[in-house]
Amino acid sequence: MKTYYKRHIDRYLQAWKIDPNRKPLLVRGARQVGKSSAIRKLGESFKYFVEVNIEKQQNIKSLFGDNLNVKLLCSQLSAIYNTPIVAGETLLFFDEIQQSERVITSLRYFHEDYPELHVVAAGSLLEFALKELPSFGVGRLRSLYMYPFSFDEFLMAQGLEMQVEYKRQNASPSSPLPEPMHSEMLRQLRTFYLTGGMPEAVSVWIETADYKAVATVHNDILDTYQDDFGKYKTRISPLVLTQTLKSAALQAGNKFVFAEVGAGIETSAVKEALNLLSQAGLLIPVIHSAANGLPLGAEVNPKYRKFHFIDTGLMQSLLGLQPTDILLANETDFVNRGGFSEIFAGLELVKYGNYLKKPELYYWQRMERNAQAEVDYVISRGGVITPVEVKAGTSGSMQSMYQFIALRKCDYGIRTSLEPFAEYDRVKVFPLYALSNVVG
Repeated sequence: MKTYYKRHIDRYLQAWKIDPNRKPLLVRGARQVGKSSAIRKLGESFKYFVEVNIEKQQNIKSLFGDNLNVKLLCSQLSAIYNTPIVAGETLLFFDEIQQSERVITSLRYFHEDYPELHVVAAGSLLEFALKELPSFGVGRLRSLYMYPFSFDEFLMAQGLEMQVEYKRQNASPSSPLPEPMHSEMLRQLRTFYLTGGMPEAVSVWIETADYKAVATVHNDILDTYQDDFGKYKTRISPLVLTQTLKSAALQAGNKFVFAEVGAGIETSAVKEALNLLSQAGLLIPVIHSAANGLPLGAEVNPKYRKFHFIDTGLMQSLLGLQPTDILLANETDFVNRGGFSEIFAGLELVKYGNYLKKPELYYWQRMERNAQAEVDYVISRGGVITPVEVKAGTSGSMQSMYQFIALRKCDYGIRTSLEPFAEYDRVKVFPLYALSNVVG
């Protein structure tokens, strides 16, 4: 039996379990981020657990006919799986639910006709199926969004819970970590850049400490994603999807330029590919916001977008980078190399955020002619807009951040780099390994 490593989503799942007003739960996220494993772990806290895999057991779909009676359905499933389905005692799990629109639709009937039963579903490429059912879940369904391992989860998987707790509870810009612990966190950070957060890659690293074995896992996952491309939509070429995904990785940290995807590929096709890859969770858009007030999404300019690859480990394997490119890089090269640190920081901000909301990331750029100012991220922290800059050491210019602070009258900005916790000149420094402290 595979080892289960604690995930941030576990507490959301437990909260849903005891919520008297719960609704059927849909766990959403890219393929192989650990959705099914987390739900099976939740199932261990129930007396009974029934898992129905719609992809592997295609004949089950015949039970979801017209005039669906969910209590009769549960009786039938109970007999098929030889397990009682009892409200309050059983977790009923529909996996790979994207395989059947009818099964997806059934979730609303569980809410209406059998709300006391714990029902959870998961699947990949769900956005495409849900697009055909735009109103099926309004008010009748709750979604949770799941991502690859965060850096803190990676540490905890190695048994370093006490370090994570100390870092989160005791460290701050006014109280940095002891130097030995800071150095160890930087070492772990380099490892995480290479390993990434895909559960299988994390597991293989913990078992083998072999970067080649981890890279093999990455390549297998990338192959799985490309195999999925044929399912996305018949009107777009899988080759365009593949080239767009790689181009997004190559353009990491920069405004996406459509022309760089490839000669002869129309802009409209690239736009469609970006939309599909974002819906599938493989890319996370970072959209320009004027950031004059909250919510940040109220003043966006969708013409100015960056795209973050779902995982740094997958990204370095896709681009063919070698472990030495990360492990032996000096501080400046490590932070600046290929936009990796900017992507890592953005993904961390998402992973420590609210799992009940779709991921949202924003950046700011001064739009006046000849203006050069750009801030990597703008976030809402305690109801206040705060700029976040990803820099190499103490040498990186802070001119853009100071412009933003002055224009938006911010109390302070956040700088994240390899340097220890610190504070100076209206800037609070959080090491890259401590971005959970920023969101938390």
